[in-house]
Amino acid sequence: MNQTQRTLQEYRSALTPAQVLAAAKKFFASRPNIYAVFPDQEGPNHLSFRGQGTEELLIAAIERDGATLVTGSSYLFDMQIARFFTTLAPYALTENLLPPGPAAVQAPDREARA
Repeated sequence: MNQTQRTLQEYRSALTPAQVLAAAKKFFASRPNIYAVFPDQEGPNHLSFRGQGTEELLIAAIERDGATLVTGSSYLFDMQIARFFTTLAPYALTENLLPPGPAAVQAPDREARA
């Protein structure tokens, strides 16, 4: 995994953006170790936290294509973001396939014609 993949991570969740942000507040507030972060700024679709050496951690959540797209960004806290994503309800893509049309009707067996 290169540095860009670690510093900007995305996840699709079945939760609403508000539920994701509430879960982020709870998850990151319960990290009492050297990787602890503290709330810094909050908006309707994002949270920012500050941690060790004023390192910033950002979580954003928006609705897109029937799911919630959650983005996490940090240079130092990439492992914590990945762990946070595992606590979220995953989005399960379901496909609504169309019924078979006239072209999908099974062609006569070739051996029967021979």
